[in-house]
Amino acid sequence: MSNKANQLAIVSVMFCFFAMGFVDLVGIASNYVKADLHLNDATANIFPSLVFFWFLIFSVPTGVLMNRIGRKRTVLLSLVVTIVSLLLPLFGESFGLMLVSFSLLGIGNALMQTSLNPLVASVVKGHLAATLTFGQFVKAIASFMAPYIAMWGSTQAIPTFGYGWRVLFSIYMVIGIAASLFLLTTPIDEPKHVYAEGKAPTVGHQFATSFRLLGKPIVLLSFLGIMCHVGIDVGTNTTAPKILMERLGDTLDEAAFATSLYFIFRTLGCFTGSFILRVVNNRLFFIISITMMALSMIGLFIGTSKAVLYIAIALVGYGNSNVFSLIFSQALQSVPENQNEVSGLMIMGLFGGTVFPLIMGFASDAIGQAGAVIVMAIGVAYLFTYIKSIK
Repeated sequence: MSNKANQLAIVSVMFCFFAMGFVDLVGIASNYVKADLHLNDATANIFPSLVFFWFLIFSVPTGVLMNRIGRKRTVLLSLVVTIVSLLLPLFGESFGLMLVSFSLLGIGNALMQTSLNPLVASVVKGHLAATLTFGQFVKAIASFMAPYIAMWGSTQAIPTFGYGWRVLFSIYMVIGIAASLFLLTTPIDEPKHVYAEGKAPTVGHQFATSFRLLGKPIVLLSFLGIMCHVGIDVGTNTTAPKILMERLGDTLDEAAFATSLYFIFRTLGCFTGSFILRVVNNRLFFIISITMMALSMIGLFIGTSKAVLYIAIALVGYGNSNVFSLIFSQALQSVPENQNEVSGLMIMGLFGGTVFPLIMGFASDAIGQAGAVIVMAIGVAYLFTYIKSIK
């Protein structure tokens, strides 16, 4: 592949990372659905939990699918599913319709995250963690834009065609279509999967091979680390506005800034991390990141002023921004001969985005938003134990 073609491939892949960020609209969207349909915390948290439930079901099958149809075609399939998920809310806002929409959003994102990260490894040689972090930076731009677009839609009576905050879905749908066309027309050289037996084994055998990889300590520990990372990510995304409403009396539109603040600092963390990781020891940077997250949990638990809470949200946003890339790249590089299968297992770990919000919803209904913070703090505590696994 020529240098110009390779650069075009990198741009195309980064455009897909932006589309990957659409999944993070679930945090602010679930708060608007909660208000519109008059739901309690436990019921409203079904939406983010449902989105990430599909990572448990589809991630490993996507790894098997990549072996058969290739990484680029799998990413294209994920974009099609994502576009359909964004189309549905334009027809209404009923509980059932939103459940179907968020389910398809989760399925599309499971396909995308499993296939897009290995596709990056096909396009870029060297500095994989730094490149994945830059992709997370691009993804985070879409993430922090979502609350602003939703707020604009909910407060502007004329320009949103009657969709209100749901205009967010139409805007992201158009961008998703553009990303699909860009990737479709971009040539990308990717390695063909070579089977040890010389021919493709049965699907059942490939599934067994994938799950056997969890027997490797680094793969299992990384899987649990990804669960904690995404649980804290989705948890903060969903809970930060509720903390401001509970302790400061903010309205939902005012409190929605908390989600944007989180993603602003996560975006900043990904951008700076893509450079820092080229020159700083990965383990040292991981330690600094997790320490920032621990401090943020303390602030979110005891904070009663806007300044303290904003600082805490900023700390967890920056601290959590590079955790995924560090853990994911560590797992991929530890088992280079099974990267597709490892990718499927790591993305299955995003199921933590289902587990954490559900537990947090029950905890917050019981003792207030401090209960949700305690659940996230347990995830931070586990990440401290992962430090020894970072090379």
